[in-house]
Amino acid sequence: MKLLHLDSSITGPNSVSRVLTAEIVAAQIALHPGIEVIYRDLANEPAMHLSPEHLAVFQGGPVRSDALGQDLALGGQFLDELFAADVLVIGAPMYNFSIPSQLKAWIDRVVVAGKTFRYTANGPEGLLSGAKKVFIASSRGNVYTPGSPAAAFEHHETYLISILGLIGLRDVTVVRAEGLAFGPEARDAAMAKAREYISAIAA
Repeated sequence: MKLLHLDSSITGPNSVSRVLTAEIVAAQIALHPGIEVIYRDLANEPAMHLSPEHLAVFQGGPVRSDALGQDLALGGQFLDELFAADVLVIGAPMYNFSIPSQLKAWIDRVVVAGKTFRYTANGPEGLLSGAKKVFIASSRGNVYTPGSPAAAFEHHETYLISILGLIGLRDVTVVRAEGLAFGPEARDAAMAKAREYISAIAA
C-alpha cells in the first residue's frame, strides 16, 4: 500500500496546511501499518510551469535543454507516483481565492488526456482507479463555505474536487481550517475542529 503526500504551501513552518497534511499522514500510518509514504514538497522543489517548449516536445519536437529534459522526466515521475498511490494527501492553502501555482503545475502534469482521462461521446471519463482515497488539507484565512459572504470567491476546494473527479478520483475528504486570519482564538478553534475531523477518520 502506498501513500502520496503533497505539500504546496510557501510559508514553511508557519503553514497550517503542512501541519494538517502531516497529521493526516500520521493517522493513515496508524491505520495502515507498513504503508509506504512518497513525499513531494511542490513549493521547495517545484516543477516548471508548462511552456511553448514543453508543448513542442509533446507534439514530437526535440528536447532543447537539459533543464527541460529533467523537468519532463519529473512530470513522468509525478504520473507514476499518482498511478501507484492508494492514498493521496494534498496540502492546499488558498492563495488569491484558488490553489498555489506550484500545485497547479503538478496538476498540469498529471491531468493528461489519454493517460489519466479520455474524451468520450458522453463527456470526459477518468482513467484512475476510483478506489484511491484522497484527503485535502484545506487552509484559508477567510470563511468561504456556502452561505458565507465570501462564498462566491471560492475557487479552491471546488476546483480541486472537480479536477480530481475528472481523472476518476471521487473518494475525496476535505479537512478544512478556515477563518485563520480572524485572530488567535479563531485560528485555534479552526485547528481544533480540523484535528477533531482527522481523529475521526476511520480508514
